[in-house]
Amino acid sequence: MAKIDVLLPVKNGVEFLAESLDSVQAQTFRDWRLLVLDHGSTDGSLEMAAAYAARDPRIEVHPFPEAKGLSGLLNCGLDAANAEFVMRHDADDICLPDRMAVTLAAFEADPDCVAIGGQAEVMDGAGNKIGVMSVPVGRARVTAASLFRNPVAHPTAMLRLGALRALGARYGNDFLQALPQAQSMEVSHLAEDYFLFGQLAVLGKCNNVPQQLLRYRWHGNNVSAVKFMDQTALSLAISRFLARSFCARHQLPAFDPAPFVNHGGLLLEVEGQGNLDAAFDRMAAVLQRGMGGSPGLVRELDYRRVLASRNPLALVWRYYRFSRVHAAETGEWNAVRSWLVRALPGKRRMRVAAQPA
Repeated sequence: MAKIDVLLPVKNGVEFLAESLDSVQAQTFRDWRLLVLDHGSTDGSLEMAAAYAARDPRIEVHPFPEAKGLSGLLNCGLDAANAEFVMRHDADDICLPDRMAVTLAAFEADPDCVAIGGQAEVMDGAGNKIGVMSVPVGRARVTAASLFRNPVAHPTAMLRLGALRALGARYGNDFLQALPQAQSMEVSHLAEDYFLFGQLAVLGKCNNVPQQLLRYRWHGNNVSAVKFMDQTALSLAISRFLARSFCARHQLPAFDPAPFVNHGGLLLEVEGQGNLDAAFDRMAAVLQRGMGGSPGLVRELDYRRVLASRNPLALVWRYYRFSRVHAAETGEWNAVRSWLVRALPGKRRMRVAAQPA
């Protein structure tokens, strides 16, 4: 039994698969097993993975062509795993050499944590650096952020398998069980990672390390590129589910996080929302009662307060003051910018109905 089982789902990803597999083999930590989860590839991905497995006994190929979506495929991987930790890795990304060692050290320092991710460099299809993916650090920050965005970059994540199973947690299922059945959710694709990590974060079981763990490849075939609006709509539904679950667990009044989310770097238009400052004050009071006055929550609320104004000049001024105190994370400035340019031709806009408390 290895210390880490790596789950690598692939479907027709042969173009970048060799680099991805090579980066796992180059890890400074050596006690791992790599499970390639093939979802019915027809482009040579399956054959390439099999060739790697023939040369390295730590690599196994598991075909699951009939798995239901990415959630189903990853759950097949969880069922096949038997290591202490499970690490996610994508077929088009590149692990940095000390990724495993850094994350294991973080688990050692925080034994109650179930999921830990980290930062990433963003590259294009040719491997050129085009940006960074920055995520919150600190369990309180991650918990607070989870109500408004995915707090963990899925391709960077490692999970403690025994704790995950003890919680009954899998991709796509509601394991919090804090709401009536009619308000429960299942998520089979598009945002299955947010649904998993958001629930773990509500339990206070998620964190991120400040180090970069991988090079994340952004290209035209990314799900978030080709199904942006569908993914954003589903992410909003998950945010609302998480907010209601958080409030139910702490016996607090429910609030609607929709005016303050920044999924995909987009600020939403919420019908009937005229006094966002008042809505923010009510939300902040609920979160402070549920989480206490931690610095992580303060930082998160400082940014959400920026978004409480839809007046362009006030929004820019608030963001300027915020940025003088805090380092921005992925999607924060983009959400502000999305509102400023929303009227321009070709710019994405999304209007949603307000949700009753």
